[in-house]
Amino acid sequence: MSAGPGQVLFEFVRHWSRRTTPDVAEQGRLVQATEAAYSVIRRGPATINGVAHELGIDQSGASRLVKDAVAAGYLELRAADADGRRRHVTITAAGLELLDQAHAWQEEVFTRLTADWSERRRTEFRRAMLSLLQRSNPPD
Repeated sequence: MSAGPGQVLFEFVRHWSRRTTPDVAEQGRLVQATEAAYSVIRRGPATINGVAHELGIDQSGASRLVKDAVAAGYLELRAADADGRRRHVTITAAGLELLDQAHAWQEEVFTRLTADWSERRRTEFRRAMLSLLQRSNPPD
């Protein structure tokens, strides 16, 4: 019996989630934290809780990820203007550069993996992935 499309989708996710070495995994966590902060910032001020929600993890896990990205120079924590007890996550110039490099690498990997695909097939695959993402994300 062949696997159905749902099984293939989740096999695909598992496959890509474990294709790292320890060094790549650490860099991936820094990219993930910075990417999550960037996504939250596009909608408004970013907090640790907002980053946690974006990543689907608890506040303490997000706090550790953000702390590591701050130590690496990709993110900053700043006191909120309205309430100095709250801290907002911001992205540094190095963080934006990290995202640019990560996005370029992602495009390179996709191009390499689909080298024998037509442009139409690549476009259709991209549309299908975007559709799945939109359907899986509830409205904010």
